[in-house]
Order: sequence, then C-alpha cells, then structure tokens
Amino acid sequence: MLKFKIIKKEIEFDENLSRKTFIDFLYTHLDKFGDSKEAIGKSISYAFSNTPGCGGFLLAAYNEVELIGTLVMNRTGMSGYIPENILVYVAVNSKYRGKGYGREIVQKAINLSEGDIKLHVEYENPAKRLYERIGFTTKYAEMRLIKEA
Repeated sequence: MLKFKIIKKEIEFDENLSRKTFIDFLYTHLDKFGDSKEAIGKSISYAFSNTPGCGGFLLAAYNEVELIGTLVMNRTGMSGYIPENILVYVAVNSKYRGKGYGREIVQKAINLSEGDIKLHVEYENPAKRLYERIGFTTKYAEMRLIKEA
C-alpha cells in the first residue's frame, strides 16, 4: 500500500520533494513517452492556477520513504462537453513497474477528482492496457495540426 502526498500549491513542495525533483522524476520515468522538462513544468504551474476553471493537483506516491510514482492532474474548465479533468502525466519508477503501483496511483487520482477524466496515451505505450483495465475507453482519435513557426 502506497502513501500519498497531495500537492495543490507550490508552497507544498519541501526539502524532501522539490518542484525540480518532481519534474526530474517524471522526465526520467516517462522515458520515451514523456515531454520536455519545460512542458512538465507548465502542467504543474497550470495545476496550481487560481484562475476559475483551471487548477488541479499533483500526487507523489511513496513506499515507506522512496518515491515510487508521480502524477499530474489538470482541470480543463470545459465541463459539459469535455471531461472536467485531464490526467496529464503519471509515471512509476522503472524498477517498480508491474507491481500494481501505477493502478493504485491512478485510482487515487480518480478518487480525488470531481467529474470525468480524460487522458492521452500513445497506442504503443504499455500503460494503455492499464488505463483500459481501470475503465478508460477510446472515444475519439486525437488529431493535431502542428503549425510551423
């Protein structure tokens, strides 16, 4: 059973878990399915936003004292036509994968969230099976137009 630290404000980081440590953990353990440290930092800043409809929370999961996993949940501000929340990032330390920790972390986030939740996962990401077992379904294919600068 994991122990969780819920972080809703920048001030809740401390000497045991700094913003930098949180970002570095996600960057390392998301591996090839991750984003830049800058993008991860932006999602954290968004989670701490006081703007109506914005915000969210972070989760840090521990087994006794070691950081096992982290998660970023953002509110979308689009209730009624888009799920109220987006699970932006979740990562488990690579040496602890396959032990049910990812499921426990995601389930904790589901329990803490008000409203529906969406997430984006690449088709070849092994975590896709975990999300499906928890109850996430594929409703749409995401399509993007990347504008060149």
